[in-house]
Amino acid sequence: QVVPAESGGGLVQAGGSLRLSCAASRRTFSNYAVGWFRQAPGKEREFVAAISGLGHRTTYAESLKGRFTISRDNAKNTVYLQMNSLKPDDTAVYYCAATIRGITATSSLYNYWGQGTQVTVSS
Repeated sequence: QVVPAESGGGLVQAGGSLRLSCAASRRTFSNYAVGWFRQAPGKEREFVAAISGLGHRTTYAESLKGRFTISRDNAKNTVYLQMNSLKPDDTAVYYCAATIRGITATSSLYNYWGQGTQVTVSS
């Protein structure tokens, strides 16, 4: 079982950057693809980005390409989400999730979810 834990959220001005981290306490973390999702108040949860277990493949929500970058360091059992040029519309709770099924943007295929970290972008 993988227990992801997000960190790095906070308040930032529009145009700023944040790096989120997703740490998991499992030595075989490299067996799991990891995805980032977000949910804004009153909205459905949406896919942000995902990375394969060894980090060779990534996929992004089309609207976020070029601003967000997902990466991982399996030696540290951690996946990162670098977010640049943040906009007020990026305000949401960001969740990381892990799946043994391979890289996917489909939230229902992720078995293990973190508690989320709040990102607030002020205008």
